[in-house]
Amino acid sequence: MEERTGNPADRATAAMQEAGERMRAAGSQMADHGSQFSLRILSQAEANTQEAFKAMRAAAQANDVNEVMRIQSGYLRDQGARSMAQAREVGELIAEFGRNAVGQMGGSR
Repeated sequence: MEERTGNPADRATAAMQEAGERMRAAGSQMADHGSQFSLRILSQAEANTQEAFKAMRAAAQANDVNEVMRIQSGYLRDQGARSMAQAREVGELIAEFGRNAVGQMGGSR
């Protein structure tokens, strides 16, 4: 059996202080991750907007309705692929943030 030293109140205080430090560190890390997440979402929105305007310019310069339909179809196909990739990227970020938060609260650094 392991011998315990120090009085129980001191051990409890130390444990509470350590838990408080972990919570502060986790909170700081979550704020940083929130900023990263927001910037990533903004970058994705910017890319989507640029692609939409690129397709609108091309459609405005089209010679006939068939060309407009081809441009629109290509845009929709590409946007669908972009959306899937962006959703995957956001999901990976969220999972990473969750793993880091759990690790931080568990004491691993």
